Amino acid sequence: MIITEFSNLRNEHTEISEMAHQNDEPIYIPKDREVDIVVMSIESFERREDLLRLKSKLAAIEQQRINGYKTYSTDESHVKIQKNIRRTDYKDLFRNELNI
Repeated sequence: MIITEFSNLRNEHTEISEMAHQNDEPIYIPKDREVDIVVMSIESFERREDLLRLKSKLAAIEQQRINGYKTYSTDESHVKIQKNIRRTDYKDLFRNELNI
């Protein structure tokens, strides 16, 4: 955990930015002896957001499973995918792309 003073945010912006990128972890900035804000690199923030979205989707899927929604085994999924692939007419799919 990295902690720095609030005044450093303005005075040492470049150094704090470098720390955030190098350490790939949030920097906690206290105000009146309590953590007030957190600074992190945009890459770390986007990874964290992606992970939260993924966890949210997984939780929703798990809730559907618990509620009795139909699930498929890996083998069942493979068979369904193969059937859909065989049904797709790739000539029609690419005809528009190739202007045929």
